[in-house]
Amino acid sequence: MAKQGRSNDWGFPRWRGYGASREAQQVRLCDRHGCTEPGDRPAPKSPNSPERWYFCERHAAEYNRNWNYFEGLSAEDAAAREQAERRDAGGFAEASHYGWGGPGDGSRSRDEMRALDVLELDSDADFEEVRGAYRRLAKENHPDLAPGDAGAAARFQAVQAAYEVLRKAEERRGQLSP
Repeated sequence: MAKQGRSNDWGFPRWRGYGASREAQQVRLCDRHGCTEPGDRPAPKSPNSPERWYFCERHAAEYNRNWNYFEGLSAEDAAAREQAERRDAGGFAEASHYGWGGPGDGSRSRDEMRALDVLELDSDADFEEVRGAYRRLAKENHPDLAPGDAGAAARFQAVQAAYEVLRKAEERRGQLSP
């Protein structure tokens, strides 16, 4: 009979951390062929299926980038499913009139806040400031003033898109005539 060693787990206080053991932990590997990273991010194998793939972070991002929720559905079925999903999330749309209910600073949406950043304005800017910043930045980055400058053309398009987002938001609020 071999002499048994003393255990650190007797009585109180517990000398080892809880859950500490000497056995090797089982780690599920990424389901992507050839990957040896831990697969700790589940992804559905197909719509409405309980089966899951388990990917590492890099392969989960690749999988999600290529995921098509409406794959295999006819155009009518896809439209019906999209409509049903929008109907189910209607409670959030009904609560959007509360200032604290939406993203951003409470009075503007997240898209409007991004548009204000593009126009280099503060979150409390009124529409006259928006219009002035749009005109200034559009004039600075107009493709006719800098022919061949792809960066200026991209900035000009971003400024135009930001102005449209803010203009449409003002129209929705009823503070601007269309």
